[in-house]
Amino acid sequence: MNPTNLFSKKSINPYKNEALNKIYGLLFCDNLDLYKSQTQSTAYPWNILFAESPDPGQLVAMTTDNTLETRHKLLAYHLLVSSGFPVNSKVLLGVVAEVALPDGLDVLAVFSDGTCRYINHSEKLLAWDVQTEQSNQLVQQLFSHSIKVVDQIGPWDKGRTSFPDQEMIKLTFLVSDGLYFGQGPLSALMNDRMAGPVIHSAIQLMGYLINQTV
Repeated sequence: MNPTNLFSKKSINPYKNEALNKIYGLLFCDNLDLYKSQTQSTAYPWNILFAESPDPGQLVAMTTDNTLETRHKLLAYHLLVSSGFPVNSKVLLGVVAEVALPDGLDVLAVFSDGTCRYINHSEKLLAWDVQTEQSNQLVQQLFSHSIKVVDQIGPWDKGRTSFPDQEMIKLTFLVSDGLYFGQGPLSALMNDRMAGPVIHSAIQLMGYLINQTV
């Protein structure tokens, strides 16, 4: 699962709809300015995240505050890592699977709190903010397979790369100490020892979510 063709595109905006491009960017929780442009609140936790000089102690406290959404925790970790504060834990908080189809990009983002976002290649958005017994089981299955991949690869030490080329799949793992990812031909990675179970779990979860909204 070595990253390939990392800089084949300059753009990281895959959709014609600019609102969807913003939602796509928000999924990775690595761009605080994008969150600032979408959020007017000054209440907790935004008052800490948007502070001119965020306090590391408060950010660390956020990462263990179970009243917060996973995305808030990821933003706190991102600020800690980008400021050079040592993050010694390796906690998997999100998985983003991107598949480039002939007519567009399919993206499934799954977070450890059970919430999910699915952007269809036809540029339709599915937001899943509830929890059911089955959705929780499918999320846990995906994370169980994903952590095995994270344990075998290291974090990417540069900025997030673009979406994959056609017939390729990109798996991004949102971890407390940074972004981990791999990409390659979908047909090959579906049979890969590490990536295959992640992809099949993501497909199962995506199918479940779609069936709940039709």
